[in-house]
Amino acid sequence: MGSCTRNFDKINTDPNSITNVSAHQLLAPALRSTLSYCMIRNRNFNNELMQVTVNISDADNAVFRYDFRNTFSDYLWNGLFSELTNFKDMYYVAMGDSTNPQKSYMGIALIMQAHLYSLLTDTYGDIPFTEANSARKEFGDIKEPAFDRQKDIYMGLFSKLDLANELLGSNQAIDVQSDPVFHGNVEKWRRFGNSLYLRLLLRVSGKSEVSATVVGKIKEMIDTNPANYPIMEDNDDSAILRWMGASYVSPYSSNVRAQDFRDPALCSFFIDYLWAWKDPRLDGDNYGVDGINRWGIAKSGGLYSGVPSGYAQGDDIQKGSYFYAIDQTVEGRNPPARTLQNEPMTGMIMNYAETQFILAEAALKGWISGSAESYYKKGAENSITLWLPEWNQDIDSYLTTAGMQWNDAASQSDLMEKIHLQKYYALFLTDLQQWFEYRRTGHPVLPKGAGLQNGGVMPGRMVYPVYVQSTNPTNYRLAVDAQGPDIISTQVWWQKP
Repeated sequence: MGSCTRNFDKINTDPNSITNVSAHQLLAPALRSTLSYCMIRNRNFNNELMQVTVNISDADNAVFRYDFRNTFSDYLWNGLFSELTNFKDMYYVAMGDSTNPQKSYMGIALIMQAHLYSLLTDTYGDIPFTEANSARKEFGDIKEPAFDRQKDIYMGLFSKLDLANELLGSNQAIDVQSDPVFHGNVEKWRRFGNSLYLRLLLRVSGKSEVSATVVGKIKEMIDTNPANYPIMEDNDDSAILRWMGASYVSPYSSNVRAQDFRDPALCSFFIDYLWAWKDPRLDGDNYGVDGINRWGIAKSGGLYSGVPSGYAQGDDIQKGSYFYAIDQTVEGRNPPARTLQNEPMTGMIMNYAETQFILAEAALKGWISGSAESYYKKGAENSITLWLPEWNQDIDSYLTTAGMQWNDAASQSDLMEKIHLQKYYALFLTDLQQWFEYRRTGHPVLPKGAGLQNGGVMPGRMVYPVYVQSTNPTNYRLAVDAQGPDIISTQVWWQKP
């Protein structure tokens, strides 16, 4: 009854708390958290679907059998929408009062928004976009955002990336310490943004209602106006958050126990090709570190061996090779010199090799000038040298030994298989891109085990989180009515014929 009213604001303000934040303070934490969400789902979802690993189990809900709990949906949805709020805040903080905008931070924020929205829409299909992340009053006070159609989302992503390219063209300096990916190099951010643009253009290029516009944009970027759309030029341009230093600890070591990290077996599809190709990323004797191959793969009985994916429940499956963990003694070393659990390079966002494979496909289909074979070889070579800069073997010799040499007389389907089999390894550790590309192209061809669920068809999406049905029921129902049943076999827009 006698509560205090005098100096209320002053008394209830913590002088030690930060009430205003700068754009450079938002960037690194948002990048770090984004990579954490993507890396965890890469490990326990993408890798299981795409036959990198097999988490041996006879239980129900095994991802490698195309059977997973609906609760898988929550993690990525919650995490990435949360980080989108941070990148949206970063954009508006950098824009300031518009008299002296921080254009580079604005451009970076738009690139990361496009990246995260693309991950969300490619995972779930139609999602909140125009009204997303608008619950705060200054953003519209929208508590139940509408779901946008995927086609409209993609058009919005292209607009964001066009604006980002324009903003970053100013090359306005940013704080080096705020940027754990390119360390203040604004031009590299611009090249990444335009390479991401190519990735997303290619993803929807098969849709007849947008194909002419999309192909025209790819040609503009590569042939007619490349000076205005710089893209990645070498491995140094790859967008990687390297886990180095006390502030940047890999989620594979901080969030995953050593015994859990080494538990999944390597899939025979993933490891058999590397062994048959005599791939240096696997050949520890010649190109490893202290006897451990570059990707930290353990032998079984002195051999590299994998487990077939999609095997039927009850089959007698024996675990073979697996990824080393940091607590293991290997050849007298404890911990071993390098495993993927403590590898700095696992913070993969997009690399130069992927960009070359994008160009190889575009050239193969006649959309751009240049040699599809040349782009293909550069992609294969740089996929290896990203991990092993010292590798100096002739790429033609490597591809010939692997039986992966280019043949102009081969069918487009056969050449697409070559491009995408090499691209599969270039996309190793890159969030859910292997899954997205397989759904788009059907390449590389994956063997199908007898134990697969979902009719033996690769899942086309994750379902929406269950709580969305109760917190946003009207827009949820509208999205399902427009897109199709909220099940994993429903295809997203760009995947439908």
